[in-house]
Amino acid sequence: MRGDDDRQDRMWSIVSLDSRVPQDHPLRPIRVIVDQALQEMSPDFDRIYSKTGRPSIAPERLLRALLLQIFFTIRSERMLMQQLDYNLLFRWFVGLAADDRIWDPTVFTKNRDRLLEGDIAQVFFERVLAQAKAQHLLSTEHFTVDGTLVEAWASQKSFQKKGSSKKGGPGSGRGSNPDVDFRGEKRTNDTHESKTDPESRLFRKGNHVGAILCYQGHVLMENRNGLVVSGDLTIATGTAEREAAVDMVGSLGKRGRKTVAGDKGYDTAEFVADLREQGATPHVAQNTSGRRSAIDSRTTRHAGYATSQRRRKFVEQIFGWTKTVGGLRKTRHRGLHRVGWTFLLTLAAYNITRLRNLTWTAPA
Repeated sequence: MRGDDDRQDRMWSIVSLDSRVPQDHPLRPIRVIVDQALQEMSPDFDRIYSKTGRPSIAPERLLRALLLQIFFTIRSERMLMQQLDYNLLFRWFVGLAADDRIWDPTVFTKNRDRLLEGDIAQVFFERVLAQAKAQHLLSTEHFTVDGTLVEAWASQKSFQKKGSSKKGGPGSGRGSNPDVDFRGEKRTNDTHESKTDPESRLFRKGNHVGAILCYQGHVLMENRNGLVVSGDLTIATGTAEREAAVDMVGSLGKRGRKTVAGDKGYDTAEFVADLREQGATPHVAQNTSGRRSAIDSRTTRHAGYATSQRRRKFVEQIFGWTKTVGGLRKTRHRGLHRVGWTFLLTLAAYNITRLRNLTWTAPA
């Protein structure tokens, strides 16, 4: 018998949001990890919010929503609010009831400064990492360092001579999008800067790759399960990767023996000496292209060196995930502080997915 196409909306519903989410849905174990971290951060939230005044939107809900934006590659906060309006799965994860009103997208703009000042992304990253440590998923001996470029939210046309006006520039036409011809003009970071994002730098990774306005993201990965134990975002320079790597390895402390793997870009005498001074054995790839490597056979002859070289390639999966899923191929924010905050939160989201994959067993 054919059913009726009844389009009359029901006035009441007694089905809870939790019952609509399948028990084997991947977001269920993720929410357990996130809720535990946010619960431990309650004193940090108390510190950055006033004790008086009108109650604001809970920072826990704001962070859960930002994590959904990363997990589902939602390109803007306005689109995130549209999803949150009709997507019951999103409402369940954030903690909203089916009939709760959603927020204006500017809520994130107004609250981001408060979360930035409280360094909430760093605290959240550490809380998630503490859960991995409690489950003995982190290696304390073998690590990998690497860096990547994070393209800035600025165009090549915005890269103009320092002191020039924001609009216009060489070429024909005026307005917000003038015709610009840079042929024959020498442009360097010393003489030019982006009028859109002055903290970004014109940089390229290789000889046969075009230069882009960008920042440099850095990661320290433990080699056992490929979890990020430290991350940083800096101004793009030729030495930033090695300088950031030394700082991240230094944050581990000098207790216990450890190895640090890396690609050929880390094969310099200064970097190798800095690692040894911190009690770490450099397992970086040898760069012998027209030069002498700072790593000799005393290091390369050991089987552990070959193992480190195999495991270090796992760090590329971290960068691949953050750029494709996490949306960091080109950042949506401007300024070193804001982009760095987003970079660290994306690394925390990556660790959450790794924890889910390593520990979760789907119900039968």
